[in-house]
Amino acid sequence: MAAAAAAAEEEAANSMFTRPKCSTTTSPNLYVANCGPTVGLSLETISSVFSAFGLVTGVHAADDTGARVIVCFSDTTAAQAAYQALNGNPCPQLRGRTLRMRFSLPKLPAKVLLAAVDASPWKSLAKRRVQHYGYEFLYETRNVDARQFLGNLPSFVSFVLDKISSFPEPANNKCRLMDQLTVNEYPSGVGLSPHIDTHSAFDELIFSLSIAGPCIMEFRKYPQGTWYPPGGTVADMEGVNFIRKAIYLPPRSMLLMSGEGRYAWHHYIPHHKVDVVKGQSIKRASRRVSFTFRKVRRGPCRCEFQQCCDSQRGSNVERSCPPLETSQ
Repeated sequence: MAAAAAAAEEEAANSMFTRPKCSTTTSPNLYVANCGPTVGLSLETISSVFSAFGLVTGVHAADDTGARVIVCFSDTTAAQAAYQALNGNPCPQLRGRTLRMRFSLPKLPAKVLLAAVDASPWKSLAKRRVQHYGYEFLYETRNVDARQFLGNLPSFVSFVLDKISSFPEPANNKCRLMDQLTVNEYPSGVGLSPHIDTHSAFDELIFSLSIAGPCIMEFRKYPQGTWYPPGGTVADMEGVNFIRKAIYLPPRSMLLMSGEGRYAWHHYIPHHKVDVVKGQSIKRASRRVSFTFRKVRRGPCRCEFQQCCDSQRGSNVERSCPPLETSQ
């Protein structure tokens, strides 16, 4: 009964890890009870002690008590060695505390993200729902108010930010400290009108993670920099010539936009329920959720794509497209 209660407590408290269904299952991750800051043991100390058995890639709080942690090794062999040596035994290096341990499995990151955003309030737009973190994206102006800081990005995307930090560095771009996140939920058949993210609003790198469902994203390059002339209507795009490139975004894929692709090409998601990929029809899921990470720009944009840059040509460049809120 005690073991079952502890397992339930672990699963309820720590949404990123869970107890294996089979008692003989091992993994690189150990759930360690009677160990943590509230019992006088810092995460750094715990990492140092467990490092004697192999490379420790992280030590995380298992719940809000501060007395249980998840120790993550780079391989299962190291975790097994630590389990055999320390489970149920007093550890002199950890103030003589008797550790209670079990192997733990990470939940699928996509499920963690979906559970986190579904537990948070959504804002409804015309055809989809959104959430904003760090700074709110203002659809009427296609910009952010850099003076209105909403707080740091939520902890549930920390492992996504870790992945972003491992991406190869684009030439001449040394900033990857993302401070703005927009979460979009697209029902089946709902897409995205052609647009370029406002130059003056965000720095060069834009990362977008797709989960729950796939879609096709088109990139379009228009000869005049925009498809929607000031004061015109949607019908004005008829007959406009442009270069088109399409990519398939499966669930769990990460899109990185930088350079010309970020600054000079419109990105667009067709309003379809079925996409055709290499001759095969792929039905869209009932929902697709995207996590778009950006860095709010401080100062004007000085990119080389002046035709598309609102900083260098005035605000009419980006305002020449209809507001995203009403067009989707």
